[in-house]
Amino acid sequence: MLSPKQLFFILAFSVLVLVGSQINFSPLLGADNQFFTLFQFFGPTAGAFLGPVVGAASVLLAQLANFVLAGKEVTIINLFRLTPMLFAAAYFGSKGLRQRYFAVIPLLAMAAFWLHPVGQEACWFYALYWLIPIVVTLKPGLVSRSVGATFTAHAVGSVAFLYAVPTTAALWIGLIPVVALERGLFSLGIAGSYVVFNTVMARLELPVFDIDKRYVLSKKLLLG
Repeated sequence: MLSPKQLFFILAFSVLVLVGSQINFSPLLGADNQFFTLFQFFGPTAGAFLGPVVGAASVLLAQLANFVLAGKEVTIINLFRLTPMLFAAAYFGSKGLRQRYFAVIPLLAMAAFWLHPVGQEACWFYALYWLIPIVVTLKPGLVSRSVGATFTAHAVGSVAFLYAVPTTAALWIGLIPVVALERGLFSLGIAGSYVVFNTVMARLELPVFDIDKRYVLSKKLLLG
């Protein structure tokens, strides 16, 4: 059973998702009227505070609420876009050996990408990006968790996009430098937002599943 404070967190998080999803960051190349939003910069953090399962569930509920309230059209690509952040939240909320279990997700994504006719063309190396969530588990830390989470979302989202929307090898090859920039920024955003949320909940004494005191800002830390 969830405590009232945990339910409060889910409600507050849902409001943030509703707001963040309305602020576009960059267009999703290859799809009309699809954008990455501010949501990508903090979505996975729910997994850290509520655990991988409940965190992913809260992300799904928040996205569904936004889907309905924004009046989004029920299309294959819109439905598929609900899934990447679920895996990112579960990855970010997992630690140690459990996090390494999530290595199967990018591995399956790589296999699915290479099995697709477009993925078998000159863009086969695009899927090598998804080795990153596996490699970073070897060096635990906030930055590595953030990087792993956003590239796990990228793996799931890319495969969903590949199978849902007609694309070309040229499109995927052109996306390679774009992915590096976007995912780098998303990683910084996830790490930064986690520190902010962690600090706020520590100050408000909201004992959700996990508050990491290493990432609670203090005057001493800010002033050096």
